[in-house]
Amino acid sequence: MNKDVIIALDFDSKEKVFSFLDKFVDCKPFVKIGMELYYAEGPEIVKEIKKRGHKIFLDLKLHDIPNTVKKSMKVLSELDVDMTNLHASGTINMMKGALEGLTRADGTRPLLIAVTQLTSTDQESMENDLLIKEPIDKVVMHYANNAKIAGLDGVVCSPLEAGKVHGVCGENFLTVTPGVRLAGDAVGDQKRVTTPKVAKELGSDYIVVGRSITGAEDPVKAYKQCVKEFLGE
Repeated sequence: MNKDVIIALDFDSKEKVFSFLDKFVDCKPFVKIGMELYYAEGPEIVKEIKKRGHKIFLDLKLHDIPNTVKKSMKVLSELDVDMTNLHASGTINMMKGALEGLTRADGTRPLLIAVTQLTSTDQESMENDLLIKEPIDKVVMHYANNAKIAGLDGVVCSPLEAGKVHGVCGENFLTVTPGVRLAGDAVGDQKRVTTPKVAKELGSDYIVVGRSITGAEDPVKAYKQCVKEFLGE
């Protein structure tokens, strides 16, 4: 199974994105385009970054009625991204519809993964804000299993839950884990976080790293440190 470090391009303009990516002269990191950048620049930013040779995780977290998500995924399938996602809480039927919409006429498609619980969510906020009283681990595993039933490739979860997800859904079911910081970096608004080294030990397949790289004095050095810790390279 492929493993990789994905850089979260949390920028609000293409100028900032390209200024950042231009620093990487000897490698083409796997990158994540989230809502901020996509809403600022539209689908053209996806095409331009793809032309530069980067793999892309399009992180738009779709969540709507099944038919709307299906039609939206059909549009996204034309952008030639490598991975995209939705919220598992949208139900199994929504996830099945998404998978159908994302699959092209020739049978190819990007990887499709489902968000279980955001890494900014903890037990207290889940109970008080969402009225979900079950333990967060149990909720994550239930959502992950629903994603597997729907035919998805994996889930977005905390590194702390990656090994448990593999235990429930199998080793080939992908765990894509945000909430990763280099040791000593601020955790910001994240609650369930680890370092790249610990994420590897816990069973993460892909780690998503944002501010530890994009906010570093030397982003390339920080990226290579993440790669060294997570992939041993």
